[in-house]
Amino acid sequence: MIILGLSDIHGVVDPIWKMEKILAEADVVCLIGDITHFGGKPEADRVIDAVARYAGRVLAVAGNCDYPGVDARLDEKKINLHGWVETIGGVAFLGLGGSLITPFNTPNEHTEDDVRRVLENAEQQIPRKKPLVLVSHQPPANTACDRLSNGVHVGSAVLYSFIEKHRPVACLTGHIHEAVGVDHIGNTPIVNPGQLGRGRYACLEMLPDGARVSVETFS
Repeated sequence: MIILGLSDIHGVVDPIWKMEKILAEADVVCLIGDITHFGGKPEADRVIDAVARYAGRVLAVAGNCDYPGVDARLDEKKINLHGWVETIGGVAFLGLGGSLITPFNTPNEHTEDDVRRVLENAEQQIPRKKPLVLVSHQPPANTACDRLSNGVHVGSAVLYSFIEKHRPVACLTGHIHEAVGVDHIGNTPIVNPGQLGRGRYACLEMLPDGARVSVETFS
């Protein structure tokens, strides 16, 4: 199974057209938040419809720059992973939308207690003996994927603990544009591809002995 992660799209659809062949070859495409740039349903539709034109299956979480209408549209399209587990082809996907509190008062922010509640409520949905892919706009704490340009880590400690406990095969994340790369919590790779508009996306290939993850580029 080939799983792609597109993060921090911010309503810019031009890069999606350039990915036609790449998206068509994927089994699942995950939108990892900030689908719009402070937009609602119409802006979300434009991005989702562009991806769905090529992708076989789309799953998504909203980001901190998405207004509540985006979450509502994801629900209506039955692709919203926030606090929910969806199983496709023997792989379970669990999502976490929004971000922790930022200095910018963006429309979709949560506390660590909120994150804990969402993940605890979702735990009972996680199937046993199936690989789990975590799709979280908010990165976990203290990795290369949550580090600002000044070196400060701004990730979620609750999410970090959740990954330690459940050991997903991968965590696809975003939010921190400059923290592009792959890191690990235990054996779980954490991958932040950065902004789609910069020509980058995450690629997760499910293999018999685990998962192979990478940040790929296109032009």
